Amino acid sequence: MTLPRPRRPWDRTDPARRDYFEVLGEGLLAQLAGRPAGGGARGWSPPSGGAWVHVGPSGGIRAFTGKVEVGQGTRVALSLAVAEELRVPLARVDLVMGDTDLCPWDMGTFGSRSMPDAAPALQRVAAGAREALLDLAADKGIGPRDRLEAVDGAVTAPGRSGTVAYGALVTGERRIVAVDPAQPLTAASGWRVAGRPIADPRAEEVVTGRRTYTSDLRLPGMRYGAALHPPRMGSRLIRADLGAAASRPGVQVVHEDGFIGAVAASPREAHSAVAAIRAVWEETPEPGEAEIETFLRHHPASGDDWDTAERHEGDPVSALAAAPFTVQASYRTAYIAHTPLETRAAVAEWTGTRVTIWVGTQTPFRAREYVATALGIPLEDIRVIVPYTGAGFGGKHGGDVAAAAARLARAAGAPVELTYSREEEFRWGYFRPMAIIDLKAGADRDGHLAAWIFHNVNAGAAALLPPYRIPHQAVDNELSESPLAQGPYRSLAANTNNFARECAIDELAERAGIDPVEFRQRNLDDERLRVVLRRAAETAGWADWHREAGRGRGVAIGLEKGGRVATIATVTARDDRPVRVDRIVTVYEAGTIVHPENLRSQIEGAAVQALGGALFEAIHFDQGRIRNARLSEYRVPRFSDLPEIEAVLLDRPDIPSAGGGETPMIAVAPAIANALYEATGRRRRTLPLLEDDLMPPPTPTAGARRPTRPRAGGSSRGSPARSRGTRRASPR
Repeated sequence: MTLPRPRRPWDRTDPARRDYFEVLGEGLLAQLAGRPAGGGARGWSPPSGGAWVHVGPSGGIRAFTGKVEVGQGTRVALSLAVAEELRVPLARVDLVMGDTDLCPWDMGTFGSRSMPDAAPALQRVAAGAREALLDLAADKGIGPRDRLEAVDGAVTAPGRSGTVAYGALVTGERRIVAVDPAQPLTAASGWRVAGRPIADPRAEEVVTGRRTYTSDLRLPGMRYGAALHPPRMGSRLIRADLGAAASRPGVQVVHEDGFIGAVAASPREAHSAVAAIRAVWEETPEPGEAEIETFLRHHPASGDDWDTAERHEGDPVSALAAAPFTVQASYRTAYIAHTPLETRAAVAEWTGTRVTIWVGTQTPFRAREYVATALGIPLEDIRVIVPYTGAGFGGKHGGDVAAAAARLARAAGAPVELTYSREEEFRWGYFRPMAIIDLKAGADRDGHLAAWIFHNVNAGAAALLPPYRIPHQAVDNELSESPLAQGPYRSLAANTNNFARECAIDELAERAGIDPVEFRQRNLDDERLRVVLRRAAETAGWADWHREAGRGRGVAIGLEKGGRVATIATVTARDDRPVRVDRIVTVYEAGTIVHPENLRSQIEGAAVQALGGALFEAIHFDQGRIRNARLSEYRVPRFSDLPEIEAVLLDRPDIPSAGGGETPMIAVAPAIANALYEATGRRRRTLPLLEDDLMPPPTPTAGARRPTRPRAGGSSRGSPARSRGTRRASPR
């Protein structure tokens, strides 16, 4: 249910002037005390984000965060954090997420930052609300303040001589409490609600199809829109003849500020009208796959809009020359698509000069800014609401679909839904960057890393720096221009950087004649990562492995976003059967675990998604055109591909929570690559690992039968196994 609209978005309003109670009703409102964030879009938000919690006369708790739920399960995890501090059952907490009128300003849901950032903010305002309720009870004579206790949604006096429910305490109140950002929290060792196995109370609506996603919304009088896209990347519109489209009954064509689209009574009619537009484009030559590596190496990006990192220590060139065991290799990763189950979608409705946009986005406040700029209207006149969204994986940043829906709705004078087709999602979204890693490394005779030279082209800085003890190293990254749109992807550069690093570590271990697990343990200083690796080896039975022709096992580790991960994969690769990943064991340590069932699901989903990028996902293109823009041509994991997946959680209640959405996937591809080497004796240094074996010719002759090729999982048919989890990556 959408709450009423405030007079002005709360993140754009001084906290003392927000109409909390006009919107939420009487009660107690707790918000983080914070300084103005310098004006602009952030308004009066604490510098690190914010949260507020309302306790109403019914005893219900309504909490607010700018983060969004796009399938990753944080709604339950964050609600558990609130329930724990307010001493109420989970069912009593209603978490409002991603509503730009009502929620604190937030940069976006990416980078595995929901648990590290949003959870502590919500915990603190909930704890502050609990303390304010105790104060209120003392003021009303329930008992001495130092003897009162919050229990199960009520304040109880000594010996339970008096108990008053929260709802009764706040009836008739309009009290606002500013909570100190240093408000003490309940120690994880004392948790009674959070940290325990609990199922998502709304899970049934997902599996039964009752959950309403953005593309399911239906408003009275709603019409449907479609947008005109260029034929390929790098095209510029010269002119367009709209007559044939505009003359169709019930069709309205919109052409403003370079945008062209159509509105009709059905999606089919809207797309048909757009197809009737005669557009002339100027097309700029773009490099194809054959030239892409040369292009990336020789076209550095002009700006520095991604995070950068580097490390230069000692004399790696001399140390490498002196090392008895060395590796020198280049590693490559393909452009890959996010492929969420729900494509980009938005619904827009105008009321006078104000517009409300329901849109599946990971960055609602950025989307609001985008719409304001695109349409030339004030931020205060735009409300962005993020309903449940069928996944993002880092692919739903920005606000282009929101702006297009708003344009179409304004012109039509009616609510309009704009939903991308699957082909539009492939062609006009953006991709995980293609990247090249040039690596040189050396180890001494005792199996200690001696030299490390690591040059990253176009992946980015995530997980760039090695977690190993290396006295001589030179690590850097170089961002490139790209002929294809590229941007955030679940764990982004950490996938590429960790793949190259962990494959090279395995090669060095082999050349030094040392077991790969022992080699890593010998070179790690991070005790948390050492524990994770040791547990993975124990769980997977590493010491009990018996070599067998055509079978292999591989290990990889990683440290990213505050989490520590180790993955061990086993594969079968024999001439008489398809390559198959048989088992994946992942051990993950992310500090304090708030919602163990969801974290386990995140790890399993990460393994499935990483399996696709490891084995067969790759975007193929030529001259700015995507050649495999359909699921029939773009290979994602199917249920028949899935191995046994075992997720092991290591809880560290003494350490703050890290995110669980990204880091669990970064060790999967290198673990599989290392296992394939043991099974086949062939080093594969390019992702996807099996593309040479799997991919059919891009344009087979009509009527010709494609040659039989080995394939992962046996059958080329079956349902995609992409999970509805989100992938939070640093924005570009």
